[in-house]
Amino acid sequence: PSVTGSEEQTEGQRSTLACSTPYVCPGGDIALRWEGYDPRVSEVSGRVQLDTSGVGHQVNLTSSFSWKDHSKKLLCQVSDGSKRASAEVVLRVRHAPKGTRASLSPSSGNIGVGDAVTLSCEVGSSHPPASGYRWYKDGAAVGTQRVLELRAVLREDHGRYHCEAQNALGTGVSPPVTLRVFSAQISASPAAEVLEGTATTLSCDVPGREGHPEELTYAWYKNGAWLKEGPAHALVFPAVAAGDAGYYSCQVTNSQGSDTAQAVSLSVTYPPRVPTLTLFQETQGGRLVIVLCTVDSHPPATLAIDRDGAVLAASGAEVAQSQRLGVAASRNSLRLEIRDAGPRDGGKYSCTASNVHGNASATKVLVTRAAGLLIRPSAEVTEGTAVTLTCLGTGDAAQKPLYAWYRNGRRLRESSLPTLEFPSVRGDDAGAFQCQVRGENGSEASEAVPLRVLHPPRQPVLSSFLQSQGGRLGVIQCSVESDPESNLTLRRGDAVVACSRGCPQAASPRARVTSAYNSLRVEIRDVVVEDEGAYVCQARNSQGSASATVDFRA
Repeated sequence: PSVTGSEEQTEGQRSTLACSTPYVCPGGDIALRWEGYDPRVSEVSGRVQLDTSGVGHQVNLTSSFSWKDHSKKLLCQVSDGSKRASAEVVLRVRHAPKGTRASLSPSSGNIGVGDAVTLSCEVGSSHPPASGYRWYKDGAAVGTQRVLELRAVLREDHGRYHCEAQNALGTGVSPPVTLRVFSAQISASPAAEVLEGTATTLSCDVPGREGHPEELTYAWYKNGAWLKEGPAHALVFPAVAAGDAGYYSCQVTNSQGSDTAQAVSLSVTYPPRVPTLTLFQETQGGRLVIVLCTVDSHPPATLAIDRDGAVLAASGAEVAQSQRLGVAASRNSLRLEIRDAGPRDGGKYSCTASNVHGNASATKVLVTRAAGLLIRPSAEVTEGTAVTLTCLGTGDAAQKPLYAWYRNGRRLRESSLPTLEFPSVRGDDAGAFQCQVRGENGSEASEAVPLRVLHPPRQPVLSSFLQSQGGRLGVIQCSVESDPESNLTLRRGDAVVACSRGCPQAASPRARVTSAYNSLRVEIRDVVVEDEGAYVCQARNSQGSASATVDFRA
């Protein structure tokens, strides 16, 4: 048989294929038929020609072919009993792309920021072949190639992707696939900087968190220290406090792995707390007053120091100053120095701190001394130095004030001279000195100022005795006067018996050593004749040394 008809069929359109033979056998069992077609959508009709114009047998197959029939084989068969002959037809059905799908690689595991991802558009069947492709992300066009390559995935690449394949007959659309980018990120609500007391929430999110196919676990950290862990993605502060400020990060975990969000800074603003106001008056001389004000606030506060309502210093502002005043300002700190201070500088000092959220203040009263005491060259000198103590008063020299001097509370002398001199000071002169200025308007005393005189050890006082009660006990004691403290060493011949510091334990197991400031005591139990002899106590400090000897007899 022979087959005639169109070489290609179009999906949805009816077409006819003719199967024919150039002969007819009216009296025989010869049959001509089609095989392999779908009788539900097909019609078969036959015609026999037997006349002077020609002889032939034809069977027509009329059908509406679908894309599934593409490349399908149909047989036109003639049979005579067991004898058969056939002609084969391979269908070419023109159709739009079918079975279009989008595939994602890698298809398993977490995809993180920076990973490489490939999206491929695959077509199950298309005739003619697909000639164009389009990619869409969440409905927006993103590419026109069959393979969409994301060489370094961004967090923003998370979404639903689908592709379209096109040919001359139409377009095939794939079902969507979801590219899940597993990337943790923290957001702050209402903001990353909030006022103290505000309800604040930190949320740790991965893209598509609500639709994630598996349960996620969140671990929270503050300044690198673990806070909490669980299924909740939010860290809630019903009323945020200043102590909640810091750097927060979170780690999100699923069955495939984990990702840690970059830390965010939570800044809590608040009004100034009550300032700390410190008043300091220099002891030696009493001529320098320091007023220091510090405060805790965020943002930083503007500080102002006033005396009885008159502003003396302020941070971030110019204040008319006298040559006696010095001002230093830093973050939340203001320092005021008053030189040559006197009674006029006494009064009520206040420090006021203010920022955009409020203000606070603190007050202290400064009582300045009219008299001060100055020691030259220093309040700590070596023995033999010439020392002058000067009583600094604020009275009028025309009033001829009197100056009274005291050491350790005991009156030394009174004169019209404001100085007390030691041409060659000795250790015995050390003590706490105080002066009193007396004039027509009354008197004023300075604070007590210590004078320290460094001197070498004096002659040590060394004694020994023997106790017979409860056994024979020998005691050797050494004490000395010196400043600074001396190291005492007790020797018998060339052997060190004991020392107050810096030497090993007593040479004899029968000896017990006790030391105190500039004092050393040695107790010898069960004294024997061998313990007798001359003992030397040597005292040494940074200024010099001295020694004494005692003859111990049992």
